[in-house]
Amino acid sequence: MAAENLAVSRETFDNVILPVYAPAQFVPVKGKGSRVWDQQGKEYIDFSGGIAVTALGHCHPALVETLKSQGETLWHTSNVFTNEPALRLASKLIAATFAERVFFGNSGAEANEAAFKLARYYACKKHSPFKSKIIAFHNAFHGRTLFTVSVGGQPKYSDGFGPKPADIVHVPFNDLAAVKAVIDDHTCAIVVEPIQGEGGVMPATTEFMQGLRALCDQHNALLVLDEVQSGMGRSGKLFAYEHYGIKPDIITTAKALGGGFPVSAMLTTHEIASVMAPGVHGTTYGGNPLACAIAETALDIINTPEVLNGVDARREQFVSALQKINEQFDIFSEIRGKGLLLGAVLNAQHASKARDILNASAAEGLMVLTAGSDVIRFVPSLVIEPTDIAEGMARFARAIAKVLN
Repeated sequence: MAAENLAVSRETFDNVILPVYAPAQFVPVKGKGSRVWDQQGKEYIDFSGGIAVTALGHCHPALVETLKSQGETLWHTSNVFTNEPALRLASKLIAATFAERVFFGNSGAEANEAAFKLARYYACKKHSPFKSKIIAFHNAFHGRTLFTVSVGGQPKYSDGFGPKPADIVHVPFNDLAAVKAVIDDHTCAIVVEPIQGEGGVMPATTEFMQGLRALCDQHNALLVLDEVQSGMGRSGKLFAYEHYGIKPDIITTAKALGGGFPVSAMLTTHEIASVMAPGVHGTTYGGNPLACAIAETALDIINTPEVLNGVDARREQFVSALQKINEQFDIFSEIRGKGLLLGAVLNAQHASKARDILNASAAEGLMVLTAGSDVIRFVPSLVIEPTDIAEGMARFARAIAKVLN
């Protein structure tokens, strides 16, 4: 069928899509900046950012321009050939971080899959094939492939899919003693999100992150940071590891890297990369020129003092609005996170109401997220207009009033 309009609606979803999502009842059709419109023309303010993806808002003019110009130039070559946008993007990521080598993929899960495979392969080649233990954390989230979902610390996402990859140990987050109790010379890596996203917007403490770095050094293990959600300016620095005064061995990034276009990257050092050789790992689409050109533009905009410093100012506006709402309704026990990765934690009395608040917000014309059953998560555009924050927070207050009444 040609591209003429086949009428589709929210009901179509229930008939044609694998039932692994429960999307909202409205269907967004257009976005501009931090505003979105649905099929009926109703306007929403977007505090969800496509789950921390649309870091420059919807249809940012510079990203649209790059999409058009690169779209008329070269889309795809495969990795049998390299391309200029991939080489430029890799060079800029290296210039901005600890890293010296980059691998491109299409999603956060792919970047993490590559990171976990690299950590095991490095230990096997440099130390011993028995040095394969991965230490990860309860409530962590690292993706949906069988390996990444097994490293993730939420069994509900990995149960029922048959035998899981072995030699993965989970301990409580922010608990250095628990890590010390399980780390040994068979450990190849510790895998951690600097700010647990899906697990409730929980930042690592400085003591914890520095302690993990020291333990990895002591046991010849790699410190792998999953910055899929916390990276690309979300925390107020380009990557959240910069808050902790440490240097990781591997980091992964995706989500905001393409500003809405699917692309991901794994970053590491020459030394760790040196064990890899042609054929050991790969991906057909990873590093394609279209994705890399768009990501280069997104990086050029995000990695500026103007945008990064603006994150903290916007955070303050969010926090102060949430505190005012809390004074009125006494609904939150704490506001946590870093930068514009924010979690409003519902107090015990209202702990089960996160989904109700999300739905009530949508009815008021506001898109928010949850993180677990008791946290409202805000991951808006890093350049969201202060007027949009104010209006969105007014809508949020109305939604809360309705849920509590």
